[in-house]
Order: sequence, then C-alpha cells, then structure tokens
Amino acid sequence: MHISWLGNTTIKLQAKPLDQDVTIIIDPYKPKSGNFPRSLTPEVVLYTRGVKESITISGNPFILDTAGECETHGVLVTAIPGHDDGQYFLRVDVEQMSLVHLGNAKQPLTDEQLESLGNIDILCIPVGSDDCYDPEEAVKVVNSIEPRVVIPIMHKSENNPQAKEVELFLKEMGVQNGEIEKKVILKKNNLPEEETRVIVLQKE
Repeated sequence: MHISWLGNTTIKLQAKPLDQDVTIIIDPYKPKSGNFPRSLTPEVVLYTRGVKESITISGNPFILDTAGECETHGVLVTAIPGHDDGQYFLRVDVEQMSLVHLGNAKQPLTDEQLESLGNIDILCIPVGSDDCYDPEEAVKVVNSIEPRVVIPIMHKSENNPQAKEVELFLKEMGVQNGEIEKKVILKKNNLPEEETRVIVLQKE
C-alpha cells in the first residue's frame, strides 16, 4: 500500500488487492489556500464529512459519503458515525492491512467507536488544527487504539498555515525525530510488531 498526504485531511492510497491497481482518495476537499489538485481520477472516493466543498472527481469512481459497510475493487470500506451530524470515521481494509482515518475528529472516541475501529494497523489522525485534536488529545486517542503505524494529518502546511507544527505531536508521542517521507510504502510483513511507528508525510 502506497500512502501519501495531499494536505489537511486528504489522504491518497494506492493498492493492488486483485492484481489491479486501485487508487483511493479520502477527503478530497478544496483547501482555502495553497496548492491542491484541481481534479482527481481515483477508483474509490471516501468522505468523512460529506461531498460539499469537494474538488472535481473525474471518471466513474465508487463514492461513499455516509455510514455503511461495502466492498468494491477488492477493498472493504467501513464508515461509522462520528461525533457530529454528517461526520464519519473510516476504516479501509486492503492488502491484509487495516487503515483508519478520523477526519477532523476532536473528541475522545466512544467505546462503540473503538470497538469498530480498534485492532488496526495504520491510523491517520488529525493533530494540529483548531478544528481537531490538539497534540495531547491526539496521543490519548492513539493510545486507546494502539495502531502499529501512526500518520499525523491536519498539521501545518501551505493548505493550513495556521495549524500547529507536527513537531508538537511528535514531542507528545515521545518521538525524537519522526520519519519524514514524501510517500510511504507499507506491507503486512514490514509492519512493526511492538512499538508504534510514527511516519510524517510531506505534503505532496
């Protein structure tokens, strides 16, 4: 699975579950500032807070913008209600790995949410905006889910210059120097077995 960060809460996943490349875009919302694709052509598009303010999506992708569970292109997608009306948390199971995306969450997860989102491999968690977790709150959520890999999102970038620097989250996590990657490639057999790995993605 290839994972890249396009800014704010937007994540791009590239996987090959059935001998065919599948691109999954999560939260392709048009930012108020900075560079961002004008359009994308993925096979699967997932939204954590509805399609309003989305950029143009070309082609004929599968789109999920509400709660539910479905399988498409060899990818199992689960969307559960978040804390606010119209907010959803996403779980993507593909290539024998599970990834959870918490959108712009800002409250602790309920027991019911943890039951649906727990026992996962990769967690994309917002850590720096006024509209989401602050670094301390984010670490508490990480500890409650216990993923193998953590990818912080919604921290300071050209799309969100007012957000907090990702280093504040790294400090709370006790990480000296988070790995900084333009894109990360994760496979089931190279996931950490014990300690949680934090990967900071450069905005693509």
